[in-house]
Amino acid sequence: MKPSPNTIAEPSNATFSEDLPEDFRLEAYHYELPEELIAYHPPERREESRLLVLHRDSGRMEHRKRFSEIEEYLRAGDLLVLNDTRVFPARLTGRKETGGRVEILLLELPESGKPVPALYRGKKLLPGYRVIFSEELSARVLAKTPEGKLELLLEGPEDLLSAIKRVGKAPLPPYIKREPRESDLSRYQTVYARRDGSVAAPTAGFHFSEGLLERLREKGVQLAFLTLHVGYGTFAPVKTRDIRRHRLHREYVEIPGETVRAVEETHRRGGRVVAVGTTTVRALEWGALSGRLEPRKGWCDLYIYPGFRFRVVQAMITNFHLPGSSLLILVSAFAGREPVLKAYREAVKLRYRFFSYGDAMLIL
Repeated sequence: MKPSPNTIAEPSNATFSEDLPEDFRLEAYHYELPEELIAYHPPERREESRLLVLHRDSGRMEHRKRFSEIEEYLRAGDLLVLNDTRVFPARLTGRKETGGRVEILLLELPESGKPVPALYRGKKLLPGYRVIFSEELSARVLAKTPEGKLELLLEGPEDLLSAIKRVGKAPLPPYIKREPRESDLSRYQTVYARRDGSVAAPTAGFHFSEGLLERLREKGVQLAFLTLHVGYGTFAPVKTRDIRRHRLHREYVEIPGETVRAVEETHRRGGRVVAVGTTTVRALEWGALSGRLEPRKGWCDLYIYPGFRFRVVQAMITNFHLPGSSLLILVSAFAGREPVLKAYREAVKLRYRFFSYGDAMLIL
């Protein structure tokens, strides 16, 4: 569960052709990252992250000391689209009836009476075993997959989520090598999160405070929301040498009609649609696969890599992602692999902070 941040998996059975264009080679998305640049804690205040601005047309970079300086780049008539999913405390610590300690990571928001997939760490768990988390919450192991995942049936009050929130911890990413703290329940979350369902956060939104969002509204920047419940698969490494052969885990998306109308109006008046995070980019472009953005609900497994035609998004805000990850590949599809990796090398040189709790990047 804790892959090295600067190691790219290369399975022995992978096929490779020297004629494969570089944009499709997994190793072309590698960069060296000193471990001390991984952000294990958030900054004291959300707006205090640094901001690297990358201009797609020229490759020019700008470096800003505070994320709040993004106000200078967003203008009246722009539309900021944000993912309003909320991370639930999916990390549960309990004990088997026989006494052994077990840590469970729920991979989806559970529903009463329905099995939920999970990962676990600790004492051996087999079908039929029961894990007790609190006086009101327990789980029974229904099955175990060859990959080591569990199928659990949670047992507790009708409102399972409330019981989970009383005992659960923030499901921090696997590369954050520390135990979750109480403060992570609020900081591993955007200020506009309102719909429970994610086990990983849309981290590009971490940098926005309520005050900054209000200042942008006063400037004439509009806000619109959609929902993509982020799954643990977002941390799954790309393992195929030809990146086109990779497959994403599906995630649930809802794009409301009011957001579609806001996007259409922004395009009509010549404003820019600015997506906050790769999850928002994927959701918007998935909603426009028919040729135009439409209100839509369903499971999204859209995988964006170089050559993808973007129909909705003109600019994006994102964090700095793991080498060889599908997120870095998406950003490279949007802004070009070479300009993006040049920006990453510059960010390493200037000691930016990387990954979920790290600094931000605005691509115009």
